[in-house]
Amino acid sequence: MGEPQFDFEAVFGDDYLYFYDRIGPEQSEADVELVWGLLGIEAGLEVLDLACGHGRISNRLAQRGCGVTGLDASPFFLGRARRDADELGVEVTYVEGDMRSLPLADESFDLVVNWFTAFGYFSDPDNRQVLREARRVLRPGGRLLIENNNRDRILCNLQPEGVIERGDDYMIDRRTFDPASSRMLDERVVIRDGTVRRSRFFVRMFTPAEFRDWLLDAGFAAAMVYGEDEAPITLESRRMLTVARR
Repeated sequence: MGEPQFDFEAVFGDDYLYFYDRIGPEQSEADVELVWGLLGIEAGLEVLDLACGHGRISNRLAQRGCGVTGLDASPFFLGRARRDADELGVEVTYVEGDMRSLPLADESFDLVVNWFTAFGYFSDPDNRQVLREARRVLRPGGRLLIENNNRDRILCNLQPEGVIERGDDYMIDRRTFDPASSRMLDERVVIRDGTVRRSRFFVRMFTPAEFRDWLLDAGFAAAMVYGEDEAPITLESRRMLTVARR
């Protein structure tokens, strides 16, 4: 069986922002507060927001006094991120690029953040390369924070179909888990303004022990895994927040 499809442009485009606009400023502020606390961030540190999307984390970190670079593969998302930064009056360096081959210098950041399940979109060798690249751009002692879904909780409570409604528009996700590859496979149907669009994507899912091993194999010195409450992860934790130190 070949690699499953991942329609990047279809998944990460205008429909995504239209339906996920429900993640408002309060949730974004709460996410940034969690990032700030887990990494012990101080104003003045240089932060890379890896797969920054439309900049909701990047721009808020810049508001708090960090030097921020946001990298994403989507020019559409980056355009929105730059517009929002201008409206907020913050300076963020936004870069279009591939996580697997970062167009950034060695040891140029104190911290790297990868948020909102933005890891696991490639083959396993390429996913591992993303971790090696994150380590490369970190300064000695720098830290990487990655937010993933907690695989075990997701599988124990698997919802094979999810729907987001906005007025008369719908985004429908039909999910299946492939245990051989540890991937959640998603077939998405968007019904918007009377038009139907279909796309496919997947996300690699990890147990805490497996992900810790991946980070150590990538050259990180240590890795700790937390739940969304900043306590050690449990089966009931919705999210898996992993902090790795170079």
